[in-house]
Amino acid sequence: MDATTSAQIAAIEANWDVRTPVHVASRFYDVAHRDPADWFAPFEWDDLGDLAGKDVAHLQCHIGSETLAFAARGARVTGLDISGASVEAARTIAAEAGLDARYVKADVHAAVSALGGSAYDVVYTGKGAVCYLPDLDAWAGEVAGLLRPGGTFYLVEFHPLLNALSPVPSPDGDESLLLRHDYLGGRGAIARAGTHTYTDGPALPEAVEHYEWAHGIGEVVTALVGAGLRITLLRETERLPWPRWSTMAPTPGGWFALPDAAPRVPLIYALRATRD
Repeated sequence: MDATTSAQIAAIEANWDVRTPVHVASRFYDVAHRDPADWFAPFEWDDLGDLAGKDVAHLQCHIGSETLAFAARGARVTGLDISGASVEAARTIAAEAGLDARYVKADVHAAVSALGGSAYDVVYTGKGAVCYLPDLDAWAGEVAGLLRPGGTFYLVEFHPLLNALSPVPSPDGDESLLLRHDYLGGRGAIARAGTHTYTDGPALPEAVEHYEWAHGIGEVVTALVGAGLRITLLRETERLPWPRWSTMAPTPGGWFALPDAAPRVPLIYALRATRD
């Protein structure tokens, strides 16, 4: 990793350190009351199957909101995140919930060395993780290196089309389904800065410039195949775990979807791969 990319990764770490206290206190995460399973669509459990007794690694886990759902289903779970503040918060939240989860502070690009190599039956990540990866080939190599032979990698991520439509409202409040950003990657790092995060709560104490990268689904698939994984499932869904547009309504599974009159477009995709 060159000096520029290393500095960008350090900025990402600082950004999440600043966001963490706001997120822990937010109604959005509602860590004291919200069931961790709320962050999952029913299809995720179908795709993953029985997790009881399995070793699960959750990469880029933030405060562990999803990590605990694996522990509740009987998995031996380890969460990894680059933010020290996030890891400490995740440990506290797990202890207060009475659930057993191990958390490790490390950059995902060093996950194999941080977590001990090929020790996991399932590696899970997503919902706002891939955009923080400057090098998908390096990331895919780490994912493959964590899996035991026959192990499963499962990614559930915001669809590149959602990113192109904008995952947050436009400043003028326009909710039209218009392409505002890139769907495909290739333009390099995108600098972000702001005094508010995506949850409710107060302004951040400081605006930390950080970086994101756009990645099309083809780029993700190619990186994983290049790391020796075999793709066994790729699905797209029009649902989100929160109402991005004011017209979205709850679905029977608990997530949200645009009304029937709106175009049916993918907002999240799920990918499952196996290490043979």
